[in-house]
Amino acid sequence: MTQRNGIRGSSDPSLHSETSKACELANGLHHEEVRGAADFERRRGSDSGDPVAVTGGAVPAPDGGWGWMVLVATILVLALTVGFPSSVGIFYTDLQNEFHASNSETSWVPSIMTSVLHAGGPFCSVLVGKLGCRMTVMLGGVLSGLGMAASSFTRSITELYVTAGVITGLGFCFSLQPAVTILGHYFVRRRAFANAMSSTGTALGFCTLPFLGNYLHTEFGWRGSFLILGAVLLNCCVCGAVMRPLQPKRRRGQPLMDHAPPPLEKETKQRGRIRTIWRFFVASLKEHMAFDQLRHNKRYCVFAIGITMMMLGLVVPLIYLVPYATAYGMEPGRAALLLSILGIVNIVVRPTFAIVFNLPWFKGRHIYVFASALLLNGLSNCICCIGAGFPVLVGYVVMYGLSMSVVGSLLFTVLMDIVEMRRFPSALGLLTVMESVSLLIGPPLAGILVDRTREYFYVFIACSAVVASSGVFLMLSFFWLDKKERKASKQGQHPAQSEPVKPAADASPGCEYSSLPQEGDKASAWGRGTPAASEPDHVA
Repeated sequence: MTQRNGIRGSSDPSLHSETSKACELANGLHHEEVRGAADFERRRGSDSGDPVAVTGGAVPAPDGGWGWMVLVATILVLALTVGFPSSVGIFYTDLQNEFHASNSETSWVPSIMTSVLHAGGPFCSVLVGKLGCRMTVMLGGVLSGLGMAASSFTRSITELYVTAGVITGLGFCFSLQPAVTILGHYFVRRRAFANAMSSTGTALGFCTLPFLGNYLHTEFGWRGSFLILGAVLLNCCVCGAVMRPLQPKRRRGQPLMDHAPPPLEKETKQRGRIRTIWRFFVASLKEHMAFDQLRHNKRYCVFAIGITMMMLGLVVPLIYLVPYATAYGMEPGRAALLLSILGIVNIVVRPTFAIVFNLPWFKGRHIYVFASALLLNGLSNCICCIGAGFPVLVGYVVMYGLSMSVVGSLLFTVLMDIVEMRRFPSALGLLTVMESVSLLIGPPLAGILVDRTREYFYVFIACSAVVASSGVFLMLSFFWLDKKERKASKQGQHPAQSEPVKPAADASPGCEYSSLPQEGDKASAWGRGTPAASEPDHVA
């Protein structure tokens, strides 16, 4: 204001002219810079075909390159986290004798571990938003290692619930979810292949950890084994270090990326710390728990219910397989070999499934293959009712392993097909919380059944009924939804969108990506008479 008044009152016309030209030049440069940045962002958004790209915080998924190293790291993380709870069955009898606990009391250890692994999803989403995927995975490795090391010094079964159950399980959660999330950002066109290959990590854990656990148990006892296994779990920190965040290419006119949280309002600061914490908790709950998907996305709602049913009986046979075999006179070494055979089957089969499920024919049919595999997995548990001999149980683990390979290969792929990728972390967080309830009550209920009946095969019958029912439920529900959608399209009505496309919120640091259209997406778009999102709309 002072400068403008000074110019107006000046008697020197040359000074006035030069100053006016300088101001116009500065304003012109400013407008050109803003216009260039806006045009740049519009070009990025139109090129990627993804609403996330418009925000300026997205980068194209490489679908290779360093993504292969991230895939290897994710395989190792899944081996050390998802595959670990099943190896606790090797120490099942020792824990019972050490703490004079019943089957139901001892089964709470792997139950709490797997439940916290899934229930910690929302907390993990918050950490990913604050720290990024890499640091969260490394934090999980530290927690899980400390939890297992502390378990070797426990003096009661209750202390073991806290160390091996809560602390180790929370560390597993912090390592697992960010690893799966950042893998989805590195791969788009090859996402089905990458997810199926990463699921071989679970098989790798099933194959190697029982052998390692049995050897450590023989040499050092259960306390020494837990201490050494805690050191092994620290390798999750190394895997996390490999998962470097995707960085956008630096171009002229690109706005700086600011991931800092928005400043708190003055009113919130004045109302006290408790009210501020409560508002932050509610906001974080809405952001990291996809309740909107549960309300408006029917496919996600059906999938969440089916997975919750599935988890009630899917993991229980792995916990009770070794005690079931040893209870009928099988040597502990041969009983542990059953879990290793299960892992070998998964390792051999899952890469093949990774290639097969990436074929265009499976586009849109992943859920039906997934539900069929669940039905077969549930029915395979009935094989254990024939007997507890080694050949019978080998046949059981082969059938169980084949069906489990399909389930593990398609679990995250189906979820990514149902929800938008920008909503995947929150959708996965809510799904894991729902799963945790089933994982928490499943093994203890099985333990009560064993304590009441004194027979293990009733557990496998119950698991067979629950898992097979979840497969039938998913198959029929998605068939009805697809039929309803086809009927609406024939009548010329567009089916209701599960969620309106909104501009993406601030992306989590280290987890930015922009989705690239797949060939199947383009084909389906042209089949409906509409061009693909990434194609220019120039059809006559």
